[in-house]
Amino acid sequence: MTLQEFVLLLMSVLISVAGQFFLKLGAMRLGKVNAGNIINHILSIVTTPELLIGLTCYALGAVAYILLLTRVNLSVAAPAVSVGYIFSVLLGCLILKEPVPLIRLLGLGFIVIGVTLLVWQK
Repeated sequence: MTLQEFVLLLMSVLISVAGQFFLKLGAMRLGKVNAGNIINHILSIVTTPELLIGLTCYALGAVAYILLLTRVNLSVAAPAVSVGYIFSVLLGCLILKEPVPLIRLLGLGFIVIGVTLLVWQK
């Protein structure tokens, strides 16, 4: 993977992770969904700024990913996107104060090793 391809991958991942973060903020704002409020929640999606920002980020991340796919094999690009899990856990832990058990950290370490092996070139 060249530096340009890696930058495209990183852009796609970071924008998509931002999308996940904003979707989580919007979901927290909506509150829990149940059978009695599902229609209201669905209608509220279009008026909740965090959800709209999250969806926009997802769209921009998809554009960056499509551009990446014009240059990189799917067998490399798709697994490499899993590096986004690391950023998601960091955001959850640092900003949303979500707990991160040791076993999850071990799993993230395996992801880092796997992605490194995937994009490594001799």
